[in-house]
Amino acid sequence: MSTSPYADPMRSALAEASAAVATGDVPIGAVVLAPDGQIIGRGHNVREADGDPTGHAEVIAIRQAAQAIGEWRLSGCTLVVTLEPCTMCAGAIVLSRVDRVVFGAFDEKAGAVGSLWDVVRDRRLNHRPEVVSGVLAEESAALLQEFFDQHR
Repeated sequence: MSTSPYADPMRSALAEASAAVATGDVPIGAVVLAPDGQIIGRGHNVREADGDPTGHAEVIAIRQAAQAIGEWRLSGCTLVVTLEPCTMCAGAIVLSRVDRVVFGAFDEKAGAVGSLWDVVRDRRLNHRPEVVSGVLAEESAALLQEFFDQHR
């Protein structure tokens, strides 16, 4: 799916993911795009680096984006992340009012955007972002596979 309009932002998210490896963190990266397509938030996993269980790439990128615009509502924004978000991150996506979530690889063990759960499209919630999956999925999966091959 390299012809996706989200391929370039996903490459930025993949660069973020690569930065996580230096601290022994799982290589997951995320960026938040403003409505005009500019990156206003970046993040990679920092759970190991910061000793923070909430130090997921999506949470870091969402916090940075909210700080950049000076508001918690990220209406009109797009979150691009290398791996399908978990339940915590899916909740943050809903609560931050992100309009769209774009991810690379599916996470069959903990994914909450279609694999194991589908938190972001639950009709009982007051906000349901659009979902685009599989963008540069092979690259995202390869980065994770390489990391886990080295850490097993």
